[in-house]
Amino acid sequence: MDNKEKQVIKKSRKRSGFAYAVLGAIIAVFLITAVFQWRGINISISTNEPSAQADELNLGKDQDEVTQAINEASEAVVGIINSQQGMQGSQKAGTGSGVIYKKDGGKAFVVTNHHVIENASSLEVVLHDGTKAKAKLKGSDPLTDLAVLQIDSKHVDKVAKLGSPGDVQVGQTAIAIGNPLGMEFAGSATKGIVSGLERNIPVDINGDQKPDWQTEVLQTDAAINPGNSGGALVNLQGEVIGINSMKIAKAQVEGIGFSIPMETAKPVIEHLEKDGEVTRPYMGIQLQDVSQIPSSVLEGELNLPQDVTQGILVGSVEEGSPAADAGLQKYDVITKIDGEKIESSMSLRQYLYQDVEAGDTVTLTVYRNGEPTEASLKLSSQ
Repeated sequence: MDNKEKQVIKKSRKRSGFAYAVLGAIIAVFLITAVFQWRGINISISTNEPSAQADELNLGKDQDEVTQAINEASEAVVGIINSQQGMQGSQKAGTGSGVIYKKDGGKAFVVTNHHVIENASSLEVVLHDGTKAKAKLKGSDPLTDLAVLQIDSKHVDKVAKLGSPGDVQVGQTAIAIGNPLGMEFAGSATKGIVSGLERNIPVDINGDQKPDWQTEVLQTDAAINPGNSGGALVNLQGEVIGINSMKIAKAQVEGIGFSIPMETAKPVIEHLEKDGEVTRPYMGIQLQDVSQIPSSVLEGELNLPQDVTQGILVGSVEEGSPAADAGLQKYDVITKIDGEKIESSMSLRQYLYQDVEAGDTVTLTVYRNGEPTEASLKLSSQ
């Protein structure tokens, strides 16, 4: 047998093997179908072309909802230009974003971040169509990083809908709208989800590299970049669920941005618009954390018991303040307020700003010369 005959036989065997494989597959399908039908389960074999994956996952509908949400909210998102006085006159120091949340007669009001307007000598709001309007600062609050501006309403056509506090859930779609990297990318939108709720981020307000406060924020993986600050985080209904504030900017971190939730923002916005500031309880003392004081000083000069390792040291007392009226003195150590342990100046502020109001009377547990005592203090407003 020559080589040509051998090749023909090999090809015939391959074809036969393929034919048997196809026949076997058909028989297997028939048997499987027969078994399922015998058990009362019907199988229909469709010869139609497979449907698109986007239709199966309903992605088309989701895209329409995202587009509608952006269209609903984007015209109410504006740019903020911060100009500051320098050696050569007023110069643009930075840009950010803001949200028009109210129109009242000839006035319109914009919420943004405190750090967007900080140290500004003049402010401008850039509307959706590029129109620039001079802005007046109504008030700002460093603790919550919020500020309210007022502009003339004659060019304002759209006002954002603020979402209801408490309606936000982890996993829901979140769309960030703002002006990343400046007005060249005005009105940019990025999409993600709400990644977490009630995150506490330490904030250094006085620049001493120590946290003075913890801002409660919601976390999102929607891209938030410099210039997005003060812009809107919206849901699929186009409602603002947060005011974008910050992101974690580290090489090893991706997709962690933060937004001030409406339940925190709404009351602050109302205070800033009406009063120009947020009024909080006031004691009238300068504080230092006990944990930052050497143990030799605690036990020697302050005569504190060894088991008192946390609390706040009174550095000074302002004349005529609630603390002075309560009899507090320099070098007193406060360890409790209304029975709640005070571990640091931050925990004291949190209690004062979240659990009590100006006019309330609190009971302080104080160590003076190593001996515990109590002081009753009536809080005033600052």
